[in-house]
Amino acid sequence: MSAPAITPVVVRLKLSLLRNGLRQSGGRRAAYVASAVVALLFAALQLVGLIALRGFDHAESLVVLLVAVLGLGWAVMPLFFPGGDETLDPTRLVMLPLRPRPLVRALLVASLVGVGPLFTLCLLAGSVIAVAHGGAAFAVGALAAPLALLVCVALARAVAAANVRLLTSRKGRDLAVLSGLLVAVGAQLVNFGAQRLGSSGLEQLAPAADVLRWFPPASAIGAVHSVGEGAYGAAAAQLLLTAAASAGLLALWSRSLTRLMTAPDGSTLQTGGAAAVRDRASTGLARLLPPGRTGTAVERSLRYVWRDPKTKAAWVTSLAIGLIVPVFNAWQGTGSVYFACFAAGMLGIQMYNQFGQDTSAFWMVAMTISSPRDAYVELRARALALLLITLPYATLVTVLTTAMLGDWPRLPEALGLSFALLGAMLATGAWASACFPYSIPQEGYKNVAPGQTGLAWISLLGGMVAAAVLCAPVIALTIWLNTGAGDGDRLWLLLPVGTLYGAALTLLGLRLAAPRTARRLPEILTAVSKG
Repeated sequence: MSAPAITPVVVRLKLSLLRNGLRQSGGRRAAYVASAVVALLFAALQLVGLIALRGFDHAESLVVLLVAVLGLGWAVMPLFFPGGDETLDPTRLVMLPLRPRPLVRALLVASLVGVGPLFTLCLLAGSVIAVAHGGAAFAVGALAAPLALLVCVALARAVAAANVRLLTSRKGRDLAVLSGLLVAVGAQLVNFGAQRLGSSGLEQLAPAADVLRWFPPASAIGAVHSVGEGAYGAAAAQLLLTAAASAGLLALWSRSLTRLMTAPDGSTLQTGGAAAVRDRASTGLARLLPPGRTGTAVERSLRYVWRDPKTKAAWVTSLAIGLIVPVFNAWQGTGSVYFACFAAGMLGIQMYNQFGQDTSAFWMVAMTISSPRDAYVELRARALALLLITLPYATLVTVLTTAMLGDWPRLPEALGLSFALLGAMLATGAWASACFPYSIPQEGYKNVAPGQTGLAWISLLGGMVAAAVLCAPVIALTIWLNTGAGDGDRLWLLLPVGTLYGAALTLLGLRLAAPRTARRLPEILTAVSKG
């Protein structure tokens, strides 16, 4: 008696997992429905837009690049969203007696069920319509579109299977931190590219498209265009490249599955006991830090930045946006040296809710605070850890923005404003950490525990408004020196004035926040332990 096919079983399993997940809460169900509606609406608009491109000069160049970017998105998607599809982790099927080939076939069919494949198919269908000319081209397009979709899905599966051990580990989950950076950079690049195309036309895309049309999955769309141009040999070669890529990816996926289902992982291997223990006390940054509570607190804060996924995500996002906004505006010729203050503002936000990143482990810190002096040293150490990153980074962004604009005379005032703003945000951040602490859940995507959203908004918005008010004297001095009433030759004074003013604000804020922190230790512990 032959074994029953597992493909229908895996497809039903995926549908059951999706259905049961949506039953868990109304919010999750509403979010899924809303995201599906938005994705399908965007797919329909893309389809209409691609069809409207039909007949335009160099439309095939844009379409080829679009499909190439689509394939890249499928390749990197598993790295940034490893939990987006429950069937991406085949280790759940390790204990079942399944052969790699039937398992690959079943998982491949299950991969074609969902909003993502439907969105991709709509985009590919619109691409075929945009570049196809003649009955033969449409006939080839009927084969090319599913073949390109197969390449995309197989690419995502091969990448996920090859990295599944990494993706399910702590380090693998940290890869999702890069998604914010890539999205931010990608959005700016798309914006810049759209402006350039709007002013110069699609012909600028032709050199890149001529190369990418030979790389799957864009080669499938290139084959449709080649048939319409009468280049049947080139079309056949492009279709063969796409088919070979899909076959190679499926073979790579099958090999990764075989290794994954048979090789032992770290949980079954014994480690080398004493060899795994490393003495960190006398190595690295710890040797450069001052002794006592200050050095310990600084090192702890820096380890949070490096190890804690939520803290790392916040830092990477702030670093990326703080650089992207001024640099890309300067690159497009629409920026100003004052945009460099955006970096100081984004990084200064990290001072807010300092105790929330400790979560329930804050009790260990609270046990060591017995006086306002202890609280002051703790807050000062956390501010120092933040300054070790923010001060050189804000300086770098300011210098880079100034260099791109070629406005070197304004560098001192831009640095002075950045340092004053950073000092004001450190001061208000210390106060907000003591008065409005909230918990940061360690699981899930939310950065605020349920019921504490109001605290988070008060802490961030109130603190930023207060920081802007505290910077008013430096801003007023800058305006005065840049107008006829002031002396433009003394703009360099804004650098020492802003630096000293920011340092004074920081020390004052820490002094005022320390007694309140010492008095509110039980309330702070209760607030940060709710996640």
